[in-house]
Amino acid sequence: MRSMRSLFGCLSTSYVLALVIPSMVWAADQPLKSAKPNVVLILADDMGWGDVGWHDSEIKTPHLDKLAASGTRLEQFYVQPVCSPTRAALMTGRYPMRHGLQVGVVRPWAQYGLPLNERTLPQALKEVGYETAICGKWHLGHFQPEYLPTHRGFDHQYGHYNGALDYFTHIRDGGFDWHRDDRVNRDEGYSTHLIGREATRIIGHHDTSKPLFLYVPFNAVHAPHQVPEKYKEPYSKLKEPRRTYAGMLAAMDEAVGQIASAIDGKGMRSNTIFLFSSDNGGPAPGQVTSNGPLRGQKGTLYEGGVRVPAFISWEGHLRPGTVVNAPLHIVDLFPTLLTLAGAPLEQSLPTDGRDAWTAIAHHGPSPHDAILLNTTPDSGAIRVGDWKLILNASRIDPEGETKVAKKARAPRDSVELFHISQDPFEKKNLATAHPEKVKELKARYEKFAAEAVAPKVAPMAKGFHAPKIWGESD
Repeated sequence: MRSMRSLFGCLSTSYVLALVIPSMVWAADQPLKSAKPNVVLILADDMGWGDVGWHDSEIKTPHLDKLAASGTRLEQFYVQPVCSPTRAALMTGRYPMRHGLQVGVVRPWAQYGLPLNERTLPQALKEVGYETAICGKWHLGHFQPEYLPTHRGFDHQYGHYNGALDYFTHIRDGGFDWHRDDRVNRDEGYSTHLIGREATRIIGHHDTSKPLFLYVPFNAVHAPHQVPEKYKEPYSKLKEPRRTYAGMLAAMDEAVGQIASAIDGKGMRSNTIFLFSSDNGGPAPGQVTSNGPLRGQKGTLYEGGVRVPAFISWEGHLRPGTVVNAPLHIVDLFPTLLTLAGAPLEQSLPTDGRDAWTAIAHHGPSPHDAILLNTTPDSGAIRVGDWKLILNASRIDPEGETKVAKKARAPRDSVELFHISQDPFEKKNLATAHPEKVKELKARYEKFAAEAVAPKVAPMAKGFHAPKIWGESD
């Protein structure tokens, strides 16, 4: 019932007043510290909405739960349907349709990446004195050195460029993909362990006279489903592949706990913002992941594909145990963090994100009058207030992964309209009953669609052979 209450927002009036009003006063009364906050931004890969403790998961996530309870859960937090687009939105505060990255992931052989004219989040934070580091998965292009993380604003890089690599060998499609500061690195071990270990090392060596931006995009819990056996032992009652997935999530949660402990051990907790999100909804719900009662999965524009577990915690600034139900999007983290860090928002390319601090800290309304969930030449979706329009709901095939059964797809040229606050599980299509609302949302959507650049695609060239090391020329 706990997850149902947070999803619907159906709390009693007295409970809401008891929770929200004191939190507004409490947060508002806390003066912002003069020191710029450290930021630890953790991104899970392919994690389902229902696979966290605060959504009553059968999989234990005690460290994530503890961090979430120490701050504010974001219960209507949106991302893109698949991986690279979400990362592009996070790094720039701009919808991926402005980058040409709206239709799928950046494949290993792609001759493109996040456009070089984009101002990235680490670049903007470096402008105001931050040390910046990425530990984990980049997935925004590596075909030329200019596209690598250390050329996009990160002082330190550790991890891999592609998705879906082997967790133990660090190989993707025959090429080795593990790097430190954008040079090949031969550290051996399970990738989740290595990422957690490097993140804690960076924290331990950090000069606290400077603020730190630490971005930790785990490849967990994305396929291939691999984990040391000991993590699976508590989940013997689960069937495969969910049992292995549960172990992978437990290993990632353990690493999150290590990162939090490192922050505490360094004496940085009092001025550190923790942020957590998944990059998209869970694939193969019921077999591998759980999106709870939400409809759809990774690659779809239904809530199960684009609505993810998320929270933000900042000691002394956000009241513990609070919940925000205002619709937000991952593009909002860019302007929100820049504002909190005192970095300028002015730039040549306008952002789609909005400063969400009032919504987060003071339970204000969403800063958006419309949130674009995606637009492609074939399909798209937009949320305006409580209404959501989906056009030509179809499967994006990001990596040749699990397909959506044909019977689960909406008909071609379909129009679906849902009232999310009343129907969060998207069971009743109201398009026929509310043609005027369809017209209104279509007009809003088409304005965005008209601004989209042509999608970039990367079919594998005939005779392609992976390099020995991704990111390097043989």
